[in-house]
Amino acid sequence: MTNKLKPESLCVQAGWQPKKGEPRVLPIYQSTTFKYETSEQMAKLFDLEESGYFYTRLQNPTNDAVAAKIAALEGGVAAMLTSSGQAANFFAFFNICEAGDHIVSASSIYGGTYNLLAVTLKKLGIECTFIDQDASDEEIGKAFRPNTKLLFGETIANPGIMVLDIEKFARIAHKHGVPLVVDNTFATPINCRPFEWGADIVTHSTTKYMDGHATTVGGCIVDSGNFDWEAHADKYPGLCQPDPSYHGLTYSKAFGKMAFITKATSQLMRDLGSIQSPQNAFLLNLGLETLHLRMPQHCKNALAVATWLKNCDKVAWVHYPELPGDKYYDLAKKYLPNGSCGVLSFGLKGGRDIAIRFMDNLQLAAIVTHVADARTCVLHPASHTHRQLTDEQLIEAGVAPDLIRFSVGIENADDIIADIEQALNK
Repeated sequence: MTNKLKPESLCVQAGWQPKKGEPRVLPIYQSTTFKYETSEQMAKLFDLEESGYFYTRLQNPTNDAVAAKIAALEGGVAAMLTSSGQAANFFAFFNICEAGDHIVSASSIYGGTYNLLAVTLKKLGIECTFIDQDASDEEIGKAFRPNTKLLFGETIANPGIMVLDIEKFARIAHKHGVPLVVDNTFATPINCRPFEWGADIVTHSTTKYMDGHATTVGGCIVDSGNFDWEAHADKYPGLCQPDPSYHGLTYSKAFGKMAFITKATSQLMRDLGSIQSPQNAFLLNLGLETLHLRMPQHCKNALAVATWLKNCDKVAWVHYPELPGDKYYDLAKKYLPNGSCGVLSFGLKGGRDIAIRFMDNLQLAAIVTHVADARTCVLHPASHTHRQLTDEQLIEAGVAPDLIRFSVGIENADDIIADIEQALNK
């Protein structure tokens, strides 16, 4: 039934389909283990010959129901929850990369993901080349190598609020025989479904809008099922050659369109263990049930705030893709016709010191290391989330030293604007 429903209905109905006498609300399966009658039943689960549950580190009914809801919202074939958005991106990369491999990524991405690609994965023998996402096909194509395994970008970059040309990136990725991985955290599937524009794998920090209440950290990987791993078997031996840790099973042959998520679950989650707790998945599901109601309000408020800031003489610049005249306005109209997100960035005349004083004067908006929940919050990335980057890396990542990331909540827009105004005037 759920595959015919619209996104609003999927938010409420997808994932958990109770049968006669079962709980109407998704239960929390707060158990580490699951009982079986015979040793053979358990053996078949460990050999991936049958589906089922035996240990929550690999799979859990609560988690699987929420993952299925997110997969339905994105239009994918399967999904896997992780303990955080960082874990989701790491697993998505590491599921198809190993020592000696290479990744091409947009440079204008979240600082934590930039550091993961530039520093941590490098220690594991995986190199990354960062490119300007607005460069031409030819220029981006020069970054690819024979050992390149994927192309990565964010639908809406955090914190620069650039909009990714998904179709262009998909075209480039597929020309070089690799999948396009897109982090869709800020847009959410309510405002953009990257699979419809050619992306192959989508990741989320569910900590943000999907939860929406700053109560639970989590992540998710969704596979479209569209990338043909077998057509590039030599490039992806982990998916297309026998896995000795599962008696020589070959994921692409045994699981077809489910190969990517099955490998991520049965191999990476088995060995690395970054599982989302059932309690957190339950809280995430509550957030998902109102995602379609909250996102329009976030966008409506953000546009009102961005418009006010653009007309304020104390503001040097504003980046919000729904503002007419914004560099990414046309791409936003193409990929995000119903709204982008509640996050905008701006700079104040006077630079970094003025920005810090402004944030300290805010009363309704809180200074927190978070973004994209119901409450308005603010951050100075150069001093906080991106402080590990050099000035050169900040600029490359689209983060000016004076950039203020302002996450507009679902309060009354007039109250948010009044708070900004009083903070600027102190």
